[in-house]
Amino acid sequence: MQVPVAVAQVPVGWSARRNAGLILDAIGSVGAGTVLVLPECALSGYDDQLSGLDGLDPAELAVARDVVAQAARRSGVHVFCGSLLSEHGRWWNAAYYFPPDGEPWVYRKVNLAMHERGRLTAGPALPTVVVNRPDGDLRAGVQLCREIRFPEQWACLARQGAQLLIYLTYAVNPAEPAGVWRAHLISRAAETQRFVLAANVAGENQHCPSMIVSPRGQVLAEAATGAAGILRHTIDLAETRDSYLSQQRADLISVTYQGSAG
Repeated sequence: MQVPVAVAQVPVGWSARRNAGLILDAIGSVGAGTVLVLPECALSGYDDQLSGLDGLDPAELAVARDVVAQAARRSGVHVFCGSLLSEHGRWWNAAYYFPPDGEPWVYRKVNLAMHERGRLTAGPALPTVVVNRPDGDLRAGVQLCREIRFPEQWACLARQGAQLLIYLTYAVNPAEPAGVWRAHLISRAAETQRFVLAANVAGENQHCPSMIVSPRGQVLAEAATGAAGILRHTIDLAETRDSYLSQQRADLISVTYQGSAG
């Protein structure tokens, strides 16, 4: 199945209204049926100190979320977008899927960054989501930022049937060695034999590129460091495979998933 995809590398600030405007611009620049991926917390704002968290207005954030959801429905674009999420008196680092029809789906980050612990709540599961398209459905899984460090989570999503792995990050730490996270993305694609769509924020000191990577680990598109822009490609899901997953030595090593498939 041929699927048009796009990755938007956009700046992210602490104004939900301004962020929503940039997201709407990205939605408007791609065609109906496209799977569009935006960075971690692209809607709410984010930084490595969570400096704007206490000033976030959940009501304003909910309005911005609804604006993006309506744009996805009007445009026919499948939008994956990160946001901090307030629910039941707690904050989560989350990724939304806004479908052209139906209700938004949410993934909550299960492996929090050190500066998030104690301020945000960790997610309880590694679910997948079905993306309904006229020419056939596909299943996707989502990971956020430091979860690039945990390949067993990506393999879990692939084992649940995810054909497409969506990665949202806010990776602008100058202390990180150059090239490491880029190598991680290529490995996650090649070892699961899945397409990876990775969106990072446009900003200085990026240590992870925005990329589209094939199931063979081939980089199909890569954004310029720090610059805003949109990557576009058409992927063929027939290229996904299960051969490496099926060859794992379960008699020696076994990872058991305790959650729900979603």
